[in-house]
Amino acid sequence: MRSNPTRYQKWELSLMNDTKNLEYYLSLPYKIMLYPAEEGGFVVEVPELPGCLSQGEIREEALVMIEDAKIAWLQVALETGREIPGPAKEEETYSGKFVLRIPKSLHKDLAKRAKDENVSLNQLATYLLSSAMGKSPSIKK
Repeated sequence: MRSNPTRYQKWELSLMNDTKNLEYYLSLPYKIMLYPAEEGGFVVEVPELPGCLSQGEIREEALVMIEDAKIAWLQVALETGREIPGPAKEEETYSGKFVLRIPKSLHKDLAKRAKDENVSLNQLATYLLSSAMGKSPSIKK
C-alpha cells in the first residue's frame, strides 16, 4: 500500500516539471510566523517569501490577512516570472532561537528571579518553558 506524498515531497517532485501554478504553491507548507507588534496587534509573515507580511488587530485577523498577502505575493511572482522559493524543510526551521517580546514588568521579574537563583535568564526561560510543556527540566547552576 502506497502512502500519500507529503506537501514537501510534492514540491520536490514538481521541480521535475513546469506545471506549477497558484494552486500548487498555495498547497505547499510555508511557515507562518506571528508575533506581537510594538504598536499593538500582531505582525505575521511568511519568511520564505521575502516581503510577504501583514498585520492584524487580533491573531485571527492577522492569520487571515497573511493568506491574502501570500496569494498576492505568489500571483505577482508568477506573473513577473520571479523565482518562488519552496518551503524550508522542517528540520531546518528550528534553530533553537526565537525572539519574544514581553512586558517590561515581566522581563524585570524574570531577570530578578534568575539572579536570585544564580542562573542566566536564558536558563530560567528554558526551565519555565520546559515545565509548561510537560518536559522534565532542570536548571544547571
